Amino acid sequence: MSLDAGDDAPTVTAPNQDGEEVSLEFEEPTVLYFYPKDDTPGCTVEANQFQRERETYRDAGVDVYGVSTDDVDSHRSFCESEGLEFDLLADPDAEIADAFGVELRDGKTARTTFLLADGEVKAVYEGVDPDGHARDVLLDALDDGLVTLPE
Repeated sequence: MSLDAGDDAPTVTAPNQDGEEVSLEFEEPTVLYFYPKDDTPGCTVEANQFQRERETYRDAGVDVYGVSTDDVDSHRSFCESEGLEFDLLADPDAEIADAFGVELRDGKTARTTFLLADGEVKAVYEGVDPDGHARDVLLDALDDGLVTLPE
């Protein structure tokens, strides 16, 4: 069972697509989205839409990270082929997925997104449709007053 809104966010450390260790405490507004597999149709749509919204997320002060059980090399290739400019965290042993209670199906993470800030889970999205999801999460963060856009 995944974490719920109001739960404390676990601190996580994992390598990104460049093999650099990234540690997250989720004090600042952050989107952490779990996806099943690099270079698959739905995951590519979702990643591209988070990339397309990247500047707006940045303007609102929100960091975005993708997580899957793929390894660093797979993430590097996916970022290069799709022009992704945000970090994808490699979780081959599903340690991050376990910390967030994300279900595994055949060794792949279920499509689940967490909106986090102030060290806690603010919202959870399970079983999402990848098309339009990046925009929906951003709009929810704005509607909930978690973040604002500069005028």
